[in-house]
This record gives sequence, structure tokens and C-alpha cells, in this order.
Amino acid sequence: MQKKKLLVMLIAVMTMSFVAASCGDDDEPSRTTNTQQGSNNGNNSGNNNGNNGGNTPNDSTSNSGNNDNGNPTNPVQDPEQSVRAYIGGDISMLTKYEQQRAAYADQNGNAISDVISFLKQQGWNTMRVRLFVDPSKSNDKAVCQDLNYVVALGKRIKQAGLQLMLDLHYSDTWADPGKQWTPAAWLQYNDTLLQTTVYEYTRECLQQLVAANATPDLIQTGNEISYGMLWGATGTQDNRCYTNSSAGNWARFIALLKQAGKACREVCPQAKIIIHSERVPRASVLCDFFDRMRTAQLDYDVIGLSYYPYFHGKLDVLDTALKQLEAKNYGKQIQIVETGYPSQWAVEGSTIDCTDVYPYTEQGQLKFTNELIALLKQHPQVNGISWWYAEANAKGCNGNLATGWYNAGLFNNNNGRALPALYALKNLQ
Repeated sequence: MQKKKLLVMLIAVMTMSFVAASCGDDDEPSRTTNTQQGSNNGNNSGNNNGNNGGNTPNDSTSNSGNNDNGNPTNPVQDPEQSVRAYIGGDISMLTKYEQQRAAYADQNGNAISDVISFLKQQGWNTMRVRLFVDPSKSNDKAVCQDLNYVVALGKRIKQAGLQLMLDLHYSDTWADPGKQWTPAAWLQYNDTLLQTTVYEYTRECLQQLVAANATPDLIQTGNEISYGMLWGATGTQDNRCYTNSSAGNWARFIALLKQAGKACREVCPQAKIIIHSERVPRASVLCDFFDRMRTAQLDYDVIGLSYYPYFHGKLDVLDTALKQLEAKNYGKQIQIVETGYPSQWAVEGSTIDCTDVYPYTEQGQLKFTNELIALLKQHPQVNGISWWYAEANAKGCNGNLATGWYNAGLFNNNNGRALPALYALKNLQ
């Protein structure tokens, strides 16, 4: 009789285990399928992307969440279990601000002890960090992100239980539609050697990040590459990819992208690859670009867009671009990987005045943010937003960041307090 009871109990336990296992496969939406490896992979990060050091003292089982001023409260939840939209910002300068003693505070003036944890507490789940090949070649104070810098900051982001978006510039300085200059060390390479170098450089960077438990979850293979990348020496007119450029220029560009993507798939197979353009005001050019990517069968996952109203126009411009991209049925998610709006003064070089709708005030910035999010939620393919230079904060700085402020960050440069728009970004979720 006793043996029969034990047998019945054993069968019941096995049945419950089978049911529980078969109910767990489809809990997450398809958009997060490629980032399901999470933080329980220990040191197997070379095979499973998304690893944030499961065997380290600071993994998601021991690191803490924080209250509004960044102080520990509850244990961190694995971000892979809750991501529906990628919400966050580019915090590439955070390390420099911290080194210069920037004083961060929440909206009530309470000191923030850990900016990354504070941002997580406000519903952010993704942090973007840029990477230059050799930033020592640049005199720009914001161009300082070499591989060692990015590895250290990326490790902090992953230890906090957040997603890491890596923005590969493939340049020694800023890369954008008007500047895609080849790194000095690569200038003498022919196209074949340049393709090999892009592959090897990308692979080496990713391998070092993985080894440091800073595996990227999203990877931009180029920054604002609307007109190509790695054009050559500063000032050259060669190798540009306009709608009327030669087929050879486009073939060269796509070959470089394929080598970058190959390295991403090999080292970080779970990461999503982002192809980034800022041609929002010219939707026909934007669609021509992604038509070419489709024709070339380029392997990538996400269409990344820059959208700044003071450069690109009001929200109807963005709405038009999104509608046309969606109508093309590229089969890709769309993310706004760069955006922002001032809270006090115009951004230097602004070309479009939107102050009749969004004045340069904290409430004007908040209104823009709320209306941007409302628009994005009307587009089912959009699943991400990243505020550029979110961490800008001159308050308390004792170095060169104390002057030459960026006026569209999410902290007040005068008092260091978090701005209302920072708290609103979570509403995309």
C-alpha cells in the first residue's frame, strides 16, 4: 500500500513538471526572442548572448534595484523577462561626468548615488554607448569612447540588469551623414582588406565585451550611415552612396555591412543588428536605402532612425516616414535610436524652429516627449526609443564638461535635477 502511494505521488510530480516546462516556451513576445539567454548563462557568454555574468558577485541575483535617488531597494528583475519596448538613452559620456564630479539629483532634489540604477528605476531598460576606433585622434571632448572605456561602462550596464546597445562608429571621430571618415590606421587599405578589417575589428571588440560580461543585446553596425560608411580620408568625395551614386559605391558599402554583420552573428548570435539612418525628412530616400538593403539580402533585424525636430521637422514628418517604412513590409522592427529636444535653449546648429508647439522649457520638452510617444504607439512596428546625450549635466563638474553645455539632455545643467521628460519615456512600454 505504501509503495502504491509513493508511486502515485511520483507520477503526479512528474506530470506537474512536464506541464510547467511546456507552458514556458511562448511566454515572451517574438520581439524578445533573440535576447532570451538572460543572466543565467554563467560564463558561457561566448555561446549565448545577453549574458551579464551569472557567476559574478554583481549579477542579477545579487545586484539591487534602487529607489528614486538610486539607493538599493529590491532585487533586480531579469530584463529579458519584461522587455516589450526598448526604452532608454545614450549615456556614452556618463563615465566622464562622474569623473568630473557632476552632481545628479532626482526631480525633488535628492542626490542620485548611481545614475544607471536611477534610470532603471524610472522604467528605462536599454542603454546606448558609442564606440570609436581611435578617439585619441579627435579633439572633441565628447569623443573619448575607446574599447576599454566601452567595456567598463558596458559591464556596469549589464550588471545593473539592463540591455546594452552598442553603437559602432567605424571612425576615429563622429560618423554621421556628412562625415564618414575612415580611421587613420585603415586609410591605406584597399577595399578587400578594408572588408577583412571591418570583420576582424568588429569580432575583436565583441569578443572583448563578451569576455567582460558586457555582451551587447543590440548592435549598430555604423552610425547614421544614410550615405554609406568608411568613405576615406577627411574631406574626400569618394565612396558616397546617394540615390544616384554608382552601383559600385553601393556594392562596396553593402559588402562592408555584410562583414560587420557576419562578425556580430558569430560572436553575439542573440544580438539584434541595427541599420541606422537619419533620412526621416526624406522618406523616399529612406525607403530607397532600405530597398537596397532588401535587394542585397542584408542580414539585420532593426531599422534604426534618428529623429530631432529641430533638424528634421515636426511629428508629422516622422509619422510620414514611419508609415512609408511600414508599407514597404521590410519585416523589421523600427526603433528611434536617437532623439531629443531642448529644455532651455536651442541646440547649436538647429535649422527648424518648433517653439510655437514645443517651447524651450521643461514643459515644452515634456510635451514633445509625450506627443512623440503617443505617435510611436500608433505604429505597431516601432518598439524602441533612445534619448541622445541623456546624461548631460554640468552641475558640479570640475573639468571641461562644466562649459559648452548640451541643451537637450534630461538633467538640468544648472541644478542637476532630472527633468520631467526623463520620467515620461517609460510610457512607451
